[in-house]
Amino acid sequence: MMRLCLAVLVSGGLFLSPVEAQQSKVKTAYLSPEAAGADFEVQGEYVGELNGQKYGAQIIARGDGKFEGVLLAGGLPGEGWDGKSKNMLEGSTVDSITRLVGLNAEAAIVDGYLGLNLGLLKGQLKKVLRKSPTAEMQAPAGAIVLFDGSNVDAWAPGKMEDHMLMGVGTRTKEVFDSFTLHLEFRTPFMPYATGQARGNSGMYLQDQYECQILDSFGLEGLDNECGGIYKNAKPLVNMCYPPLSWQTYDVEFTGAKFDAEGRVTAPGKCTIKHNGVVIQKDLELATTPGGGQANQKPGKLFLQDHGDPVRFRNIWIVKQ
Repeated sequence: MMRLCLAVLVSGGLFLSPVEAQQSKVKTAYLSPEAAGADFEVQGEYVGELNGQKYGAQIIARGDGKFEGVLLAGGLPGEGWDGKSKNMLEGSTVDSITRLVGLNAEAAIVDGYLGLNLGLLKGQLKKVLRKSPTAEMQAPAGAIVLFDGSNVDAWAPGKMEDHMLMGVGTRTKEVFDSFTLHLEFRTPFMPYATGQARGNSGMYLQDQYECQILDSFGLEGLDNECGGIYKNAKPLVNMCYPPLSWQTYDVEFTGAKFDAEGRVTAPGKCTIKHNGVVIQKDLELATTPGGGQANQKPGKLFLQDHGDPVRFRNIWIVKQ
């Protein structure tokens, strides 16, 4: 008996099975808005008022014109949302109009505006592009500039990418104890990927405490999502911007203290701002898997390679 097999032709004349084609889609990563397509133009953040009440919406692309979203009473995270009130939305684009529905809510997105119908409340939200208040912050006097786009001399192995950016999978040559750190990162647009497969990297303080880097825009905000300290604590608020936005981490880190016998008397702790908003506050840390050490002693800054093209710029540190 002849067995029929469906296949998909991709560039280069290679035929893939449906499963292989879907796996290929999942790994598709766009590194610029120009290449990202129509779904990227719809995805993003929207803000407006309905009868004097402020609302924010975060719309997440899921590929092939499909979208999920979250409607937030009070405004966007860090700008009015109370951290509790939200309405989940789901929909798709048909004939250039993206329609989404949720509990007692209907939305339609056209040309950068989201028309919202909540029954008694109707109005329009406008797409906004937020910028971190610490983006492109200059290194202060006395800082060690780890990366400014000119070279990767402070890193091993340094990975310079296009447009004077740095790639993943690298450590500083120098070790650090207590410090102030500024770091800027950008996750790729990966509309078909989900969870840990979507723009994954990590900022390992002292090569042993991971602050997650991930495209978790619009998600719940867990310890394994952006701003979470892996297996330690979820962020106080999910401040993740949409993919291809430049985002900032500003870290105040205090290294662990030891007695004369080398026993830990006080664990390391950190306060972290994500895009200018405190997401971790005086958090005592336990070492996390994936780093190069787990002894709580001074260590390197490690930027994890998790297989996705996350990019970095403007990294500097001040020893304390």
